[in-house]
Amino acid sequence: MTDRPETLRLALAQANPVVGDIAGNTEKARAMRAEGARLGADLVVFPELFLAGYPPEDLVKKPAFIEACRRALESLAAETGDGGPALLIGAPFAEDGKLYNSMALLDGGRIEAVRHKVELPNYGVFDEKRVFDAGPFPGPIGFRGIRLGVPICEDIWVPDVVECLVETGAEILVVPNGSPYWHDKAALRLNVAVERVVESGLPLVYLNQVGGQDELVFDGGSFGLAADRRLAFQMPAYEETVELSVWEKGADEVWRPGEGPAATLPDHDAADWMACVVGLRDYVDKNRFPGIVLGLSGGIDSAVCAAIAVDALGPSRVHAIMLPYRYTSQTSLEDAAACADALGIRYDTVPIGPAVDALEHMLGPLFEQHAPDITEENLQSRVRGTVLMAVSNKFGPMVVTTGNKSEMSVGYATLYGDMNGGFNPIKDLYKTEVFRLARWRNANRPADVLGPTGVVIPERIIDKPPSAELRENQTDQDSLPPYDILDGILERLVEDEKGVAEIIAEGFEEATVRRIEHLLYIAEYKRRQAAPGVKLTRRNFGRDRRYPITNRFRDRG
Repeated sequence: MTDRPETLRLALAQANPVVGDIAGNTEKARAMRAEGARLGADLVVFPELFLAGYPPEDLVKKPAFIEACRRALESLAAETGDGGPALLIGAPFAEDGKLYNSMALLDGGRIEAVRHKVELPNYGVFDEKRVFDAGPFPGPIGFRGIRLGVPICEDIWVPDVVECLVETGAEILVVPNGSPYWHDKAALRLNVAVERVVESGLPLVYLNQVGGQDELVFDGGSFGLAADRRLAFQMPAYEETVELSVWEKGADEVWRPGEGPAATLPDHDAADWMACVVGLRDYVDKNRFPGIVLGLSGGIDSAVCAAIAVDALGPSRVHAIMLPYRYTSQTSLEDAAACADALGIRYDTVPIGPAVDALEHMLGPLFEQHAPDITEENLQSRVRGTVLMAVSNKFGPMVVTTGNKSEMSVGYATLYGDMNGGFNPIKDLYKTEVFRLARWRNANRPADVLGPTGVVIPERIIDKPPSAELRENQTDQDSLPPYDILDGILERLVEDEKGVAEIIAEGFEEATVRRIEHLLYIAEYKRRQAAPGVKLTRRNFGRDRRYPITNRFRDRG
């Protein structure tokens, strides 16, 4: 081992891996190591399970996958024999018949040390206990005379692992993460990190991955805390980058970070918008779609989805189609065209009348004893879904579906119609949030998007009453309470799991609360068939909230 240094040059690779692309992730590690070498780094740190991509889910049950990760790890380790920076990198690691979520120190041409994750999260979107074994409490890793404590992600959400590292001589805490975004998550992470610094007296480096993986979005936002709790550096959100942090040991044996990046994190609305953009972009690009196609109705939801798509992919990769029928208003026709023009995207019109009329004619003998009802309304939606899927099949773009969380909560959507699609960027946004983000985007253009400045969602779309336009003079409030009331009830039922009596006590009308609870439960079968979409709230529909489809429970309180 070399003499104890007085300086540590730490490069933080806030990286965007692709799950399962071991070769691609390995190449990215090489490129980021080269950037670390250019910056003069001693050590380049990567996020949790970087070589596999995070979360790899049941891929890690395949022995061939684990073996490929081990080969990649050994290949990178051999390359550190060139005298350049060492690597601290995440990978699944099999040892003594167990499989761990691990970080490996690669230095001097070999795998110098491995540490395993102790606290395996098993809540919300996480189910690591299904696929990994919990590691033993770790001691620090010796790196060129410095004792690095490496608690992995969830390991800092409880005090025990850091306490063990302090007792065994750690000097700096380096925390690799795969921490997904939801509302106000950055503040929560910082608070947890500060708690560990206060308890341990040690400085801390928090490195998070970035990018979209199915429904999860990782927002980066890596940071460092000095031992006195001072925020020493802040890396940007939603940006893949390598940043250098230089640490020096004082006469008191405490390591102190020098000046580093000082990015400003996005506020609530900007963070939500960028999560939608990054989630859609990476879903499209990582699954190798050439672009997207969506129905542009002249309503708020499809307009916001179109704006997100253009910000994510650029106007040349977004195709909007208006699918009018006899109930489509002239206002909607004008608004959809104006939105497409503002975004600079291809816009086509495909009237659906001939197909709807043909279906009604075909079904006429079966339906002749029955008055028209929601069945005929749903035919319109299903024809629209068929047209969009045909365009997708013919030309290759993925269909974006545009239902919001309020609608999906109460089943205000048509299976095999407007629910058709491969991905939904606003799936976890309530209707009131969709309106708010539309106004926000018209007033703001984030730095890292491909869409235009100025008003991209015509104000008339934002101002008019929402309507599916499936019958004359229809509005959403014909069958639903006002969205501010609906969303208030839904947030309490879904996010907070509050009881009916508790919600009524907060001032909501009893019959409305009970009706919404009933609609929420009976729409579960639709949500199980819905496209994936960006997670933005604490409890999205899907991995966060797993309710039975067959369910007769109702809260009688």
